[in-house]
Amino acid sequence: MLPQTIPTLEGRRVTLRPFRESDAPLVQSVADDPLIPLITTVPTSGSLEDALAYIDRQHERLVSGAGYSFAIANAETDEVVGQIGLWLAAIKHGRASTGYWVAPQHRRRGYVSDALRTLSDWAIDHDQVQRLELYVEPWNEGSWRAAERCGFQREGLLRSWQPVCEERKDMYMYSRLRKH
Repeated sequence: MLPQTIPTLEGRRVTLRPFRESDAPLVQSVADDPLIPLITTVPTSGSLEDALAYIDRQHERLVSGAGYSFAIANAETDEVVGQIGLWLAAIKHGRASTGYWVAPQHRRRGYVSDALRTLSDWAIDHDQVQRLELYVEPWNEGSWRAAERCGFQREGLLRSWQPVCEERKDMYMYSRLRKH
């Protein structure tokens, strides 16, 4: 059974843990990123109040049944570098999805691959999760390469899959299956 609290998961380079109020400066720092606020609920204001509200919403996701939202932290320093989630909208059918973001100043350091591998291994270890899905925009080569390194397989291109900034976007569909 999936736990009723957000666990702390240890990877090689990262620790996945619940967000803390002390993580607000990172949330504030990505408010003006050209992509993160468009595809997530990160506030664009950059205010401390909005960053703290974002952190509160991450904790509420488990309470509401939406899923688990983890801070991605450097395993050695505990400095938060991003966010990764396990989303449970289709869990009654054995499916969950994941998504993540890492602040620009922390990219290209292996955090995404380690966070995705750590979360995926943990999720697939639960009987409820038979299939883990990930959607990636085709231009985001770094993200789809990380997915492939973590055992996700590209299943195809979902044309006009979802709106991003009022424009419908194509997405690659990736999945990782539970081995029986």
